[in-house]
Amino acid sequence: MSDDRETAPSTAESWAVETAIVASIDTDATVRPQTDVGRAATGGVLWLTAQKWVVRLFSFVTIAILTRLLAPEDFGTLAAASTVLPFFYLLADLGFAAYIVQVAKTTERMLSTAFWFSLVAGIVLCGLLWLGAPLMGQVFGNETVAPVLQALSIWVVITAVGSVPTAIVRRQMRFAVIAAQGAAAAVIAQIVALILAFTGFGVWALVAQTLVGAAVSTILIWVTAGWRPRWSFAGTEFGRLSTFGGKVLGVEFVAMTRAWGEAAITSAVLGAAALGFMSVAQRLVQIVQDLTGSAIVPVTNVAFAKVRESAERLRSSYLRALRLVYLVLSLPLTLVAVAAPLIVPILFGAGWSQSIPVAQVLALAGTLSVAAWLDHGLFYGIGKPGTWFVYALVTDAVTLATTMVTARWGLVAIATGFLGVATVATVARWFLVGRALSVRPKVLLRPFLFLISVVAIAGGAGWGTMMLTAQLPGVLALVLVGLTVTIVHLAVSLLTARPVLVDAISMVARTRLGARLPLIARIGGQH
Repeated sequence: MSDDRETAPSTAESWAVETAIVASIDTDATVRPQTDVGRAATGGVLWLTAQKWVVRLFSFVTIAILTRLLAPEDFGTLAAASTVLPFFYLLADLGFAAYIVQVAKTTERMLSTAFWFSLVAGIVLCGLLWLGAPLMGQVFGNETVAPVLQALSIWVVITAVGSVPTAIVRRQMRFAVIAAQGAAAAVIAQIVALILAFTGFGVWALVAQTLVGAAVSTILIWVTAGWRPRWSFAGTEFGRLSTFGGKVLGVEFVAMTRAWGEAAITSAVLGAAALGFMSVAQRLVQIVQDLTGSAIVPVTNVAFAKVRESAERLRSSYLRALRLVYLVLSLPLTLVAVAAPLIVPILFGAGWSQSIPVAQVLALAGTLSVAAWLDHGLFYGIGKPGTWFVYALVTDAVTLATTMVTARWGLVAIATGFLGVATVATVARWFLVGRALSVRPKVLLRPFLFLISVVAIAGGAGWGTMMLTAQLPGVLALVLVGLTVTIVHLAVSLLTARPVLVDAISMVARTRLGARLPLIARIGGQH
């Protein structure tokens, strides 16, 4: 199920507008460092979002074909196996990559220590995963999970090998390179999956897609980083890495435990096909999220780290970014919540109707928790992953318990339970963030009230349009519903949050892309 902290486990008014979200992190000209953090962050979100558009637009075509060639059980099998993989990668990385990204200064001894640990740990864990795969098959009640998991075990080594080079490039804020390489790897992997699916390889087409994507990404990042490890391992450096990384590991380990538990419960209680329907619903919501907001966490992690020494600057940057996050990310998720009955049959075919109500509920949950991405980047950026760990532990424990209770009533009940948890978790984060930034929770409530109003009004208008267009062809009805939701969303934003909308456009106008767009540049020049 979608992760409340990162994904809410994202089309917008304009994908360029989303670059303004993180541009707001550096707006104080009187204390601006030599490196323009705001411009770099804006470019980072711009490039990573562009990558997601390339990947996801191609992915729309790929998954539309694969869902017609493969059975729900195939997607359920891969989903079950995939929930186990991140556990082992986290143990191999041990949170070292996150430390490298945010630490004030890196050394060759530090980087080499992190690399050699990840490599050795990855190889050992790959072997353990291979041996333990049959047991996982029994846990999920699906014998096919075992051979699939054994094949996917090599993913742990491939990803661990690329961990340190990726952290180096991300630390340098070379997001254009990361975006281009990620897009290339994903497209190549999707082509391989299509070829294998057409030739009758079933679930192995999805396995190949996962492995090929990881391998291509790792090869390209090594070429780009231009770094090679030394034959050294320093115990003191390992201690520093472990102190910070252990907290990061705790956060991610809890999230992976929850994801694995949810998949295991769903598969055991409702079957592999039900897990497949859940997986497709999650993919739809995550694809939409990726198209707008997935670049926020990696970029804000770096950007907040660069402005954290000034409390006032950090506070104003966060509040501006929060308003922009709500403004931009609420539109696409509202559209999915309303139009899933039209989107799912068009993309995946009539056989996936059980994914429709699940996707609608998950999209609503996503609108409530979009700020979790920003909060994640905030706590990591200011060097307080321990606070986020406590939040993660409580939230994921409650989510897993809720899944255990609601599973007997089906997929919609599971998704509804997550919606309830997301609501409570959102309120809880107001107090955590308020304490970190020394602001009252009600300051964070005000932007949230805008979110609720714009989602309710735009969603209501979209639902009415869908009722009126019920007799029209699906594609035409979807276009009309999309236009209605977009127009109403923009109108409400203009009436209730005009300064935020103008602020977003102004910041985009200061980017290279914005400067090339006459209307954007003109509006930006007036503010």
